[in-house]
Amino acid sequence: METVGTLMTADCTHHSPGSSQISGHFKGRDNILAMYGKMFELTNGKMQVQMDSISIDGRGHAVAANTFFAERGDRGIEMKGALIFTIMGGKITDIDECVEDIEQSDAFWGQAAA
Repeated sequence: METVGTLMTADCTHHSPGSSQISGHFKGRDNILAMYGKMFELTNGKMQVQMDSISIDGRGHAVAANTFFAERGDRGIEMKGALIFTIMGGKITDIDECVEDIEQSDAFWGQAAA
C-alpha cells in the first residue's frame, strides 16, 4: 500500500461509484489508502485486480481497464472496470473508477452505514 501511496499527491481524490460502503469521494491519500484497506479487510485479502490494458492520451490522463476478482464469505464477484487517472507533475491527482454493473458491485460490497 505504501508504494501505491507514493504515486499519489497528498490531496488526490478517488471517486468510487454506487452506494455501497466503499462508494463515495475519498479525498486525500490517507483516506484513499484506508478505503483500499477496507476492501482488503472485507474480502479477507481475497481480492485481485488484473490489468487488461492501459491507454494514455499524452495530456495527463491514463485509463487502466481491468478485471476485478474478489470473495466475501460465500459470495464472489468477477467484474470488468476501469480506473481513469489524472496525472500532473508525475503524480496521480484524481482517480475516477468505473464498474461494469453498479448494482452488482453495491450488492457485493454491502450498503453504507446509515
